[in-house]
Amino acid sequence: MKTLKIIFSGGGTGGHIFPAVAIANEIKRLVPDVEILFVGALGKMEMEKVPAAGYKIIGVPIVGFQRKFTLSNLKLPFLIIQSLFQTRKIVTEFKPDVVVGTGGYASGPLLKAATSKGIPALLQEQNSYAGITNKILSKRASKICVAYEGMEEFFAKEKIILTGNPVRQDITDIFSKRDEGFDYFKFEKNRKVILVVGGSLGAKGINEAMSEGLALLADKNIQLIWQTGKTYYEIAKQQIISFESKNMKAVDFISRMDLAYAVADVVVSRAGAGAISELCIVKKPSILVPLLTAAEDHQTKNAMALVNKKAAILVRDNQAKNYLVKEAIALIENEMLCDELSKNCASLARPDSTNKIAHEVLKLANYSL
Repeated sequence: MKTLKIIFSGGGTGGHIFPAVAIANEIKRLVPDVEILFVGALGKMEMEKVPAAGYKIIGVPIVGFQRKFTLSNLKLPFLIIQSLFQTRKIVTEFKPDVVVGTGGYASGPLLKAATSKGIPALLQEQNSYAGITNKILSKRASKICVAYEGMEEFFAKEKIILTGNPVRQDITDIFSKRDEGFDYFKFEKNRKVILVVGGSLGAKGINEAMSEGLALLADKNIQLIWQTGKTYYEIAKQQIISFESKNMKAVDFISRMDLAYAVADVVVSRAGAGAISELCIVKKPSILVPLLTAAEDHQTKNAMALVNKKAAILVRDNQAKNYLVKEAIALIENEMLCDELSKNCASLARPDSTNKIAHEVLKLANYSL
């Protein structure tokens, strides 16, 4: 039987990279001898995270359009042309049976190159408001897997499949990993833990709010895992050192999110679609701080889908500095509310999303299991 070949493309942020890796991992589980290749943007985080996940990636020089005038915008047409030439060469040489795009400008040239050769393409849209790249590419796509109802506003109805968002499979059974998690982070098992994740690149509003509230957490003897992103890491590390606490840890990136979720009693997070999908899977009470500059304020819409069902608490980004840490402490001390939020968010989980999307990819490739 002919070897199945698939190219994945998408990146710029973890919200585009990790769904692609999750789908790739599930296809690899179903078809162990599959050949998988990633295409990403040179200099972006996918060039590091994809190889760390065990997959080959080729970088192309595509960049995103800046809303304000910059010299990089003048280079954009040339970089698009260069990227199109490179992706056509990649497609011609690799000969994929199907290509998968998970959003971000890196996926644009690759999917255009593939579909122009008649290769079927599947798009995966994580958010309730479609990204510009996916909106442009949707006309060329054969199928579009979405996480929210009502996406006919952006895509042709006949192409849409409601699957939910893919999540990392290692988080689907965190409850058996709790002891391992406490050992990994060198935490005390009899003390509460707050996990703060501002997204793969960090979050300015959340980081500044945590800096303001570190003394409160230290006074309450609450343990902290704080993912800061690279730009804020040194600041956060020095602040924590000043408290001389072994139970508050700042990291630029958490590679073992399964263990971080396993020990967390409360999670503070941005409201990206992938983060919300994971919070529902792991059944964690959460405080969501939407990114106000997200397109069409889609992170607030994502958050409200949980808040309206009493499955999470909302703190506005512009109010985070004054209220976020106080809200987190109040929540972690209210076991009844934690139980309610946990139960309600669990009811919204779609644990089989990754498997559903993987099967749709295999169908497009005409591959029978």
